[in-house]
Amino acid sequence: MPDFNFNFELSAVVTGAVKGLVIILVTLVLLWVIKKAVRKIITERIPRIREETQDQLASRSETLAGIVNRVISFIVWIIAFMMLLSVVGINVAPIIAAVGLAGLAVGFAAQNIIRDYFHGFFIIMEDWFRVGEIVTCSGATGVVVGMGLRRTTLRDLNGTMHVIPNGKIEQASNLARDWSRINLDVSVGYSENLDKVIHVINEVCQRFKEDADWGNELLTTPKVERVNDLGDSGIDIKILGDTNPGKQFALMGELRKRIKDRFDDEGIEIPWPHTKVYFGNTLERKEVK
Repeated sequence: MPDFNFNFELSAVVTGAVKGLVIILVTLVLLWVIKKAVRKIITERIPRIREETQDQLASRSETLAGIVNRVISFIVWIIAFMMLLSVVGINVAPIIAAVGLAGLAVGFAAQNIIRDYFHGFFIIMEDWFRVGEIVTCSGATGVVVGMGLRRTTLRDLNGTMHVIPNGKIEQASNLARDWSRINLDVSVGYSENLDKVIHVINEVCQRFKEDADWGNELLTTPKVERVNDLGDSGIDIKILGDTNPGKQFALMGELRKRIKDRFDDEGIEIPWPHTKVYFGNTLERKEVK
């Protein structure tokens, strides 16, 4: 009858189990420490491009910390898994080599997707834009209705939804960050007195700022900045004024209406193109005596 050495096998199993348990416990403690450290580091070091409330800062920090922690956790658990296999007695060298080759192949196949995720991470970290702001990305302009690591979603004025991979966003123009601006050109006829026109426009702008419904959206009183252009049909006058973020479009529409009504009252001409048609008839010339 064969003699089995049960004591030796039992001790090996117990030793392996203890080593495996230690590896798991160390991994869990390490991940807990990393989670706390990453959140603290990101909260203290995250770039602050604009003034933001504690809730906004906490939300942005949690988003970035969650992303970093997930990546680190994946790497740590892979290492822990390899160590557990080694404890069991499995040679992990071929597995590591196979995983490396597989990772390299996946990296080449999905490099654009990886680029999207990395670019999305830096867009959130550097606070390029947020949900609700008006931006221009990759030739599309609209309100940001969704953003993540993989893609950004815009909704334009026509209601069209634009889905843009973050890796394609080389430049973003934010039209609603901190403050916005009224940038308006108003044309008048060449026969008008410019001093009177400028006085009338500035008066309309001043009353606009004092309006109970609209004035609170204006950070400064709009005013005539300069005579901007001598056009083919009229003279363009530039009006500038600062507004609350994203309110410039509605304010410009209301200001145009008020200027038009006041021009009608004052008899100030808003020009339109004039065309003289010649049918080939001989023009009469007056003799100069």
